[in-house]
Amino acid sequence: MSAATEFAPGLMVQRTPAPLLLSDYKLIAFDMDSTLITIECVDEIADATGKKAEVAAITEATMRGEITDFKESLRQRVALLQGVTEADMAQVRDERLQLSPGAQTLVQACQQAGLKVLLVSGGFTYFAEYVRGLLNIDFVRANMLAMDNGVLTGKLIEQPWGEICDGAEKRRTLLEVASLLGISPAQCIAVGDGSNDLPMMGAAGLSVAFHAKPRVRAEAQIAINQGGLDRLLEILR
Repeated sequence: MSAATEFAPGLMVQRTPAPLLLSDYKLIAFDMDSTLITIECVDEIADATGKKAEVAAITEATMRGEITDFKESLRQRVALLQGVTEADMAQVRDERLQLSPGAQTLVQACQQAGLKVLLVSGGFTYFAEYVRGLLNIDFVRANMLAMDNGVLTGKLIEQPWGEICDGAEKRRTLLEVASLLGISPAQCIAVGDGSNDLPMMGAAGLSVAFHAKPRVRAEAQIAINQGGLDRLLEILR
């Protein structure tokens, strides 16, 4: 990170934001996969059809920003999920999905400080709604997998806001929820790890990279490179 200061081991700060009180913010927005949770759900679902390596390679290139068309990238990966059953997805949810270290602590601290919580994901509602329940999240936006008789069709379902939640939609959602709450973007925190999180991170008053790709670390105001999400509380009191 250019002109970055190591606030503590594995915790970098650049362009030190002000204020640094958690209660001065009103909304915190999280990416889901590899941010609020430890896995990339699309990769784990693909494991059920023996295509995890193929799908994971596309995911990694997309998150690094090497594949710039997120929508087309997601369509390619979802097409490879054709034939996955709802039972396969439930198995991923029950056996592989785990909250990231410190996620519950950070979310609860934000809620106690009066912040609303938004989960905005390029992943899937099947998992996002489950995470909503675990953490009592206020707002969720994610992609919806099409299913026929309990089997994925390899397609996505159009929702009122659109078909795919990409970087532009993440940013739009952050601004939409801020407007709904009657707050400014400067009162928002955005947390993510991949290049499709950069638009919402750029719109928020405070941007946080969590175990992120190099480009995301470089552009964020705070980068948590070691430890859990709750390390943000070392900076925001």
